[in-house]
Amino acid sequence: MFDRLEIVMLPPGPRFAAQVRLWVNGRDVLEGAVGAGGRGPYAADALPAGRPSLLRATSEARRLVLGEADCTGGCCGFLTVIVQRYGQVVQWSHWQVPKAVHTPAPPPPPELHFEARQYDAEVARSKADRWWRAHP
Repeated sequence: MFDRLEIVMLPPGPRFAAQVRLWVNGRDVLEGAVGAGGRGPYAADALPAGRPSLLRATSEARRLVLGEADCTGGCCGFLTVIVQRYGQVVQWSHWQVPKAVHTPAPPPPPELHFEARQYDAEVARSKADRWWRAHP
């Protein structure tokens, strides 16, 4: 059984520019790892116009930053994962979770496996949907 990726865009707010939140199997990956106050990558960085998405999966393993704790990544670290494509499967593995400041850190997310076609389609859909650029 494959995991299912959904890319959600949060509009700009008083503190942050538009950001990307990654949901897997109906759950917010960042919130599960760092709590409700965490911040995902900025949409303009993760899904840049005219360049490949940082979320793309290739045969070369890459470590992606998926977010940071409310206190900033410079303080407690970042939520990162290794992304790699193996034929028709995209794998997320070797998670690094920010250290917890006030509570015990949750365990890292499990290794995830996505059907490459669904993964690529979701990245392409979110890259094409640029509604967040219209917000100040």
